[in-house]
Amino acid sequence: MHDLILNEEHYTQVVEGVLAQAERYLWIATADIKDVHVQGPGRRYIPLLSVLADLVTAGVEVRLIHAKEPGPAFREDFDRFPALLDGDRFERILCPRMHMKAIVVDGRYAYIGSANLTGAGLGAKSPRRRNFEAGILTDNAETIETLMGELDRLYLGRHCLQCERREHCPDPIL
Repeated sequence: MHDLILNEEHYTQVVEGVLAQAERYLWIATADIKDVHVQGPGRRYIPLLSVLADLVTAGVEVRLIHAKEPGPAFREDFDRFPALLDGDRFERILCPRMHMKAIVVDGRYAYIGSANLTGAGLGAKSPRRRNFEAGILTDNAETIETLMGELDRLYLGRHCLQCERREHCPDPIL
């Protein structure tokens, strides 16, 4: 599979499709992160953080790396989910150089594209308010392995000691 994902398909194919299928691990890289809401049980909308907390509670390891501190709505919602605050299955890293937008699910699927983890980016807003986005959803093992290697390298801070933007980093990994 090597599918082109456009606009609202980010929501239907990535968020509702593969992200929610995570059984072992979910890695997310994004430049911007906001308090995204997704359709929950019935017709009500819930924070994506609730979905992540449910995955963590079910035993899924979640890694989130993003470029800047999220806004107050995200932080307020984040604080409502003890599985994200206290658990050892959720890890969040801040790296001001992160501009990549990628999602890896269990090493089986990867999304690589332009969409940030925001409602406008993921197509979770009305068609008149969302961003125009493009990406690729793939199950190509070689692509996924290479992406995971790069994300792991960044997540573990392999770049930190030589980073020339360290003075802008609020919390260096190393």
